Amino acid sequence: MGRLGFLGLLVIAMAGLSACGGGRSEQNTEVRTTTTGQELTDLKKALDEGAISQSEYDKKRKDILKNG
Repeated sequence: MGRLGFLGLLVIAMAGLSACGGGRSEQNTEVRTTTTGQELTDLKKALDEGAISQSEYDKKRKDILKNG
């Protein structure tokens, strides 16, 4: 099974489990589809192309490495 197939199955399973709660609680599920390395590559590209400033790059890079 490919990675996307697995992620799709995981999302469906999580949706099914959240429906079993019986209450009105809200479920938020985040599925990450990019790797930390890809996020850093994309961020560097944005900096190199002038889409973001150096300070924006530094802050976002720190966030990615902390949460990635």
